[in-house]
Amino acid sequence: MPAGVSDERSSPLTEGITPVRPIDRADLPWLGLGLGAGLLTVVVYLATNPYPAYGAGLYTQIAEQISSHGYGLPPRIPGYTADGVPFAYPPLQYYVLAALLDLGADPVTVARLLPSVGMLASLVPMYLFAREYTGSRPAGTAASVAVAMNPQLVQWHLSAGGVVRAFAFLYALTAIYAGYRVFETGSKRAIGLGVVAFGATLLAHPTYALFVVVSYLSLWMARDRSVAGFVRGAVVGFGGLAIASPWLVWVVTTHGLDVFVAAGGTHGGVGGGVATILDGVSFALLPILGAVYLYIVRRDVFLLGWTVTAELLFAQPRFVFTTGALVLAAVAVDLGNRVQSVDTRVATTVDARTILVGACLLVGITSGGAYLAHEMTLTTDPSTPEFLDSESLDAMTWIASETPPDATFVVVGDAAEWLPALTDRTLLIGPWGVEWRGSGPYERQLAAYEAVSRCQSAACVESVTTSIDASPEYVYLPKGQYTIRGKSAAQFGTLERSFERSPSWTRVYENDGVVVYRTAD
Repeated sequence: MPAGVSDERSSPLTEGITPVRPIDRADLPWLGLGLGAGLLTVVVYLATNPYPAYGAGLYTQIAEQISSHGYGLPPRIPGYTADGVPFAYPPLQYYVLAALLDLGADPVTVARLLPSVGMLASLVPMYLFAREYTGSRPAGTAASVAVAMNPQLVQWHLSAGGVVRAFAFLYALTAIYAGYRVFETGSKRAIGLGVVAFGATLLAHPTYALFVVVSYLSLWMARDRSVAGFVRGAVVGFGGLAIASPWLVWVVTTHGLDVFVAAGGTHGGVGGGVATILDGVSFALLPILGAVYLYIVRRDVFLLGWTVTAELLFAQPRFVFTTGALVLAAVAVDLGNRVQSVDTRVATTVDARTILVGACLLVGITSGGAYLAHEMTLTTDPSTPEFLDSESLDAMTWIASETPPDATFVVVGDAAEWLPALTDRTLLIGPWGVEWRGSGPYERQLAAYEAVSRCQSAACVESVTTSIDASPEYVYLPKGQYTIRGKSAAQFGTLERSFERSPSWTRVYENDGVVVYRTAD
């Protein structure tokens, strides 16, 4: 029996749902509300971001390399650092991206629009999971709205990197929903869906695959614990591995197992959430508080274990906010039932109560949309900062046509992430893709990139490049506002004037937002 339902009478919040089909006519208005929230988020994002947030330059470069290799897997990706970077990423979404680019799609446009498809689709399994877990369609809506409008989830899934991550999220949530059905019903269809969805997750993003694994373990430990249930879960796991095995075998034979160990020590690593907690009070702790409440009043072991695991295991809070969406839905169901039991006047007609619940959700959606619109229009927008603008695209067009094919660059600011993909030139300093070499090289490149992006003199730029044995032929400088790792920064002409005075550099290109210098010798 779903933990959020207990054995209470059905109400507008707990309807005792036993679905024959995943979605029936009664689901449509509630699922539509959740998708409407997602669509509102997409509209706000597109209206406030004429260019994609964050970067997908490396992803674009990977897709182009896959295409140039006849849709085989390239061992290295050129352009990112002098020697390029190993290619060990799960390839599924890069094949999709490669196909779109081969059909003539513009990579910047794809990075702006494609993530919304994955993000909107991911709301469906979130709705289904929350609906069945709580026994409440409105709770399913609440969970999908919480996913659609959480700034952290928007940041990771609607931005340019969502060409990979939004779809990995979709596959992961589908696998987790299937897992819930596997352990609750033993359904063979659910096992089959879980195998395919977990296989797709493995082929899309390793971190989301790990999230699926810990979700299955949490579901089995809290809601099953039988040998038969463990076997069903193992079938999903090994079935997904079988689907992903051709890629895994290729990576191991090409790069060895060490490449996975190397990448695992970067981006916070496994268990990185502990450091987040030690950093101080965070909104990421709110889902844990909700889960603790549900454990106290409902003895809901699963939500507590799942949420705590997501908080401790992952440095990125997007995973604990995902579990938090289900926690929010379950808390809403519990509180709604308590209010109804205390004040019988609330229990009027079912239609009136349904209208009230729907109105509350609409208010929440409208408020969430207004907040996102406010945040996304801030100069220091923390969720969807753009790495590109029209001036940077003009500069990269010039670079692609007017510099030698073997030219090497150092770029100040986040436009660096896009430069190799849009110009087919080499970026000497930047952390993108370097995680596959190990934490040491990754941290050195990251530190050098952040240092050079904060330089205020030509001597500083030269010192940083020398520290990692880089000798760029060109230096690309932004004018005015730009970003460093998504954080707002600004140049007020000091760095540009320093390059103008230096005898070692000659200005070769300039527009209103970018100036490019070439070595004088």
